[in-house]
Amino acid sequence: MYMVLVLFGVSLLIFFLARVMPGDPARLALGPEATQEQVASLRHKLGLDRPLYTQYYVFLRGLFKGELGMSLITKRDVFKDLIQRLPATLELVMTAMLIAILGGIPLGVLSALHKDRTIDQISRIFAFAGVSFPRFWIGIMFQIAFAYILGLLPITGRISGDPPTRITGLYLLDSLIARDFPAFVDSFKHLLLPSLTLSLSPLAQITRITRANMIEQLRKDYSIVMRTIGMPEVVNIYKYMLKNAFTSTLTVIGLLTGWMIGNAFVIEQVFSWPGMARYGVNSVLRNDFNAVVGVTLVIAVGYVVINLIVDLLYGYLDPRIRLKR
Repeated sequence: MYMVLVLFGVSLLIFFLARVMPGDPARLALGPEATQEQVASLRHKLGLDRPLYTQYYVFLRGLFKGELGMSLITKRDVFKDLIQRLPATLELVMTAMLIAILGGIPLGVLSALHKDRTIDQISRIFAFAGVSFPRFWIGIMFQIAFAYILGLLPITGRISGDPPTRITGLYLLDSLIARDFPAFVDSFKHLLLPSLTLSLSPLAQITRITRANMIEQLRKDYSIVMRTIGMPEVVNIYKYMLKNAFTSTLTVIGLLTGWMIGNAFVIEQVFSWPGMARYGVNSVLRNDFNAVVGVTLVIAVGYVVINLIVDLLYGYLDPRIRLKR
C-alpha cells in the first residue's frame, strides 16, 4: 500500500514539475523556424492546450495501458524508449554494484582487523579518494590508460560487433543464453571500464561503513568471548561479526543502488553508453516532459523495489526485526 502511495505521489509531483518547466516543448521540438500554426497543432496533438488536471488524468489512463506519451526527441512512445535503454543501465549498475560489494566488504573487514596499521591507512586513503575524485575524471583517466596507452579495452559503446539475440536486453546474459561467447567477451570488455568507474564511489562508501561496523563488533562481549574460548577467527569474523555488522552496510548498498540508477548519466555520457540515465538527461535539456516523467518514475520504482528487498533481507540477517506474520 505504501509503495502505491509513494509512486502516486512521485508521479503527481514530477508530472506537474515537468509541465511548468521553462520553455515551450512544442516550439523546442519543431525548432525556431516553425510557424505558430504548426506549434499550435503540435500542442493540441500533445494535449498541452488542456487543463493540467485533464492532462494528468490522460497520463494516468495511459500509464495503466503501458503508455507514457510521445517523446519529443525520438518521436516514439516513451515506454518503448525506456524498454530499449533500461537494460543497458541495469547491466551497468548491477555490474558496478557487484564490484563494489566484492571489493568493499573484504577491504572493510581487513581494515577493521588491522586498525591503524598500514593496510588500514591505505584503505582509508583509497576510500577518501574514491568519494572525492569526480567520476567523469576517473572515467577519462581509465580511457587514457587502458584504452589509449595500453590498448587493452575499448573506449565507448556496449559492443563492437552485432549484439546478441535480444532476450533480456542484458548483453552478458543474452550472449550466455545464446551461447554466443565472442559476443560475451566483446560486451564484457566494453562493460569493464564504465562499471569500474561507476563502482569506485560505492566501493569506498561500503568499505568505510563495513570498517566502522566491524570495529564496533570487535569490541562487543560476544566477540571477546568467542576468541577467549578458542573459536576459529575465520568463523568468528565471517559467521557472527560480519553478519551482525552487515545490517548497516545493507542499508547503504540499497541506497547506493537506487542512487546509481538515476546518477549513472555521467558515466554513460563519458563512455557513450546507450542507457536510460543518459536518455533522461538529454530529455531534461530538451524539455521532453514525457520522457522526464517516464525516467523519473522508473527511478522511483527502482528505489521502492530495492528498499523492499532490503527490508526483507533485514529479517534474514537479524531475526529480532523480522516482520510478524
